[in-house]
Amino acid sequence: MTATSGMGRLGIDIGGTFTDIALELGGERFTSKVLTTGNRPVDACLVGLRRVMQASGAAPADIAVVIHGTTLATNAIIERQGAVTALVTTRGFRDTIEIGTEGRPEQYDINILKPLPLVPRRRRFTVAERLDSKGNVLLALDEAGLEDLLPHLDASGAEALAIGFINAYVNADHERRARRFFRRRRPHWSISISSDVSPEFREFERFSTTCANAYLQPLMSRYLAAFEGELRALGYACPLLLMLSSGGLTSVDTARDFPVRLIESGPAGGAIFAGGIARRIGLAGAISFDMGGTTAKICMLDGGTAQTSRRFEVGRVYRFRKDSGLPIRIPVIDMVEIGAGGGSIAHVDELDRLAVGPRSAGADPGPACYRRGGRDFTVTDANLLMGRIDPLGFAGGAIRLSMEAAQRAVNEGVGLALGLDEAVAAFGTTEVVCENMASATRVHAIESGKNANDRAMIAFGGAAPLHVCQLADKLGVNRIIIPQDAGVGSAVGFLRAPISYELVQTVYEALDAFDYRRANRICAGMEAAARRHVEVGAGRRAHLKVRRKAYMRYAGQGHEIAVSVPVERFDAGASGMLQALFDREYRKVFGRNVGGVAGGEIVSWSVDVASEPFCEPDAAPFLPPDGEPSMRQVFDTASRQLLSFAVVARQRLAPGCTLPGPAIIHEAETSIVVSSAFAARVLAHGDIELQRMAAR
Repeated sequence: MTATSGMGRLGIDIGGTFTDIALELGGERFTSKVLTTGNRPVDACLVGLRRVMQASGAAPADIAVVIHGTTLATNAIIERQGAVTALVTTRGFRDTIEIGTEGRPEQYDINILKPLPLVPRRRRFTVAERLDSKGNVLLALDEAGLEDLLPHLDASGAEALAIGFINAYVNADHERRARRFFRRRRPHWSISISSDVSPEFREFERFSTTCANAYLQPLMSRYLAAFEGELRALGYACPLLLMLSSGGLTSVDTARDFPVRLIESGPAGGAIFAGGIARRIGLAGAISFDMGGTTAKICMLDGGTAQTSRRFEVGRVYRFRKDSGLPIRIPVIDMVEIGAGGGSIAHVDELDRLAVGPRSAGADPGPACYRRGGRDFTVTDANLLMGRIDPLGFAGGAIRLSMEAAQRAVNEGVGLALGLDEAVAAFGTTEVVCENMASATRVHAIESGKNANDRAMIAFGGAAPLHVCQLADKLGVNRIIIPQDAGVGSAVGFLRAPISYELVQTVYEALDAFDYRRANRICAGMEAAARRHVEVGAGRRAHLKVRRKAYMRYAGQGHEIAVSVPVERFDAGASGMLQALFDREYRKVFGRNVGGVAGGEIVSWSVDVASEPFCEPDAAPFLPPDGEPSMRQVFDTASRQLLSFAVVARQRLAPGCTLPGPAIIHEAETSIVVSSAFAARVLAHGDIELQRMAAR
C-alpha cells in the first residue's frame, strides 16, 4: 500500500498477558498481539510495533499520533513497587488512611484483612494547621513546623511526598504553601497535593488517592520518558498521548502530574471501543464484555455511552471483592473486573470443588499449552482440549500450542484430584469461569439499576468470543455482537477516544439557598482549567465539547448521584430546574423519589472538556469464499456433546452472509465459537451478530 504521510494513528495496550497493537492508516487497520514482557514491557511494544509497521509498509513519518495504555501503574500498586512515599497531614489525622471506613469485604469475619496503606505509619507526619468546612482558617499553617519535619522526612528516605490537609478541597491555600516550602527545600522530590489530585470531600478517599499519585509519580515519569525516548530513537516524532481511566486521552505532561488517572487505562479503552460499536449499530442498551488473558471486564452501556463513576479500588486483599482495596477517587469508567481470563488457573478449593481463578498463569510461564514452563491447567488449556482453539493458529500463528502439554496438566491437576476425565474437566473449567463472569454481571447490573438479559452483549478481547455464547446462555442474553478486530479491542478503542479531561470539585450548595453566581464562577474556573489540559494535545483551534454534572442528594442522605445539567450560565431560576433534573434522575435510578424530606442539595460539580472522537475507518475488505468450510470436532456447550463444527475464516464472510451454529469463525487474534443455540450474520460494517435461534 501507499502510506499517507502523517495520517496514521497507532494504539498500544499493555495487558497482563498480551500486548495489543492497532494501526489505522489510509483507511485500513493493521493489528498485532504479542506476549507481554513483564520486566521490560516496552520490549513487547516494540516487537508488536515492528510487525504492524512491516505489514502496513509504513514509515515512522506516516504516524500522526501514538496512543498508549498500560497496566504499569496498577501493577506498581498491587506489587508495591512504587516510590518511597511520605505523607504530611493535619495534626491529629495521621492515621486516617489506615483507619479507613466501616466497609467490610467479609461482614462476619473477625480475622478480616484490610489493605495496607501505601504510606506506613513511620512515614506519616503531621503539622499544626486547620480549616473549617467552609475553608475559613481556624489555625494558621505552622511553617516552622514544616521546617522541623525536614530531618524526619530525610531520615525516612522519602522520594515522593503527599500533602493532604483537612478541608483542603474547599481552600487549597495551606496545601499550596506547604508544597512551595518543600519544593524550595527539596526540589528533587515528587510532590502531590490533595486539592489538585482529588479536590473532593471524604478525607480517607482523598488522602488515599493523593498518596497513590505521589507513590506512582517517579516510576511513571521514568517509564514515560523511557517509552518516549524509544519512540524518538526509532524516528517517531509524533505526539504521545496516554489513555485515562475516564475514557479520554491526555498529554504526557498531564500523565506525569497525575499518574493515578492511568490506573484503569486499558479497560477504559475497551469500554470506548464497545460504545462506538453500540452507537454504530443503534443499541439502546448493551453490555461490554472484555475477556483477555488475565481478567474479564464487564461494563453497562446506555445509548453507546459507558457508565461512569468517581471511585474504584486497586490492590484488593480479597481479589475482585468490594471494600477490600485502596480507594481511588478520580473520574473512571464504571466496570466490574474479575479474575477470569485465558490464563486463569483451575484448582480444587478447600471444599473439594472445582474452582477457577483469580490466580493467573499470565504471560510467563503462561498456560501449560504454551510450552513455556507452565504446568497448571488453565482456561486456555481447557478450550484447546474442547477443540475451540486451533493449536497452529493461536495469536495469528505466533504461538504454537501443545495438546499434549494441556492433557498432562489436566491429568496431573484437577482431573486427578477430582477423578474427572479430560473432556469433563475441560468443560467444567469453562462452566465455572463463565458462571463466575455471569454472577459478576448480574450483581453489577442490579447495583446499576439495570437488567442484564434485555441487553445485547458486545464481546471482545482474545478470550471473550470463545466464551460469549456460553456466558449468554447463563444470563439469558439473546443477541451478541463481535466487532472486527475483537481480539485487540482495547487498542482499537484508544484510537476512537477523544482527548479529554474531567475535573471534580466539592462545593456544597443547598438548592433552597442556591447561589447561582457562585456556581457560575466555580464551573467557569473548572472549565478553563480542563480546557488547558485538553488543548495541550488537541490544539487551541480544536472544537471542544463541554459537559457538566452536579452530584446531588436529598438533604440528610450520605451518598449522591450524578445529574447531567446544562452548560449554559445559571440564572435566578436555576434552583427549580436543578431540583427537577435531580428528581427525574433519582426516580430513574431508584424507581421512586423520597417524600417527606427537604429538597435537594449539590455536593460536587463536575466539568468534562473533550475533543471530537475519532472516526472509524471503512470496513476491512473481504475475500471470496474458498469452497466448503473445513470441519472440526468441538465440544458444544449448548447441547453438551461433541459435534462437528464448520470452521471458516472471518475475512471470507462478506456483509449479509449467514452461518448457523455450530461453527467457529477464526481471525488472527481470536476465534468466535458459535454454539448450536445461535446463528451468525455479518452486518454492514463487518461486525458479526449472533442471534439466538428458536428451539429446534
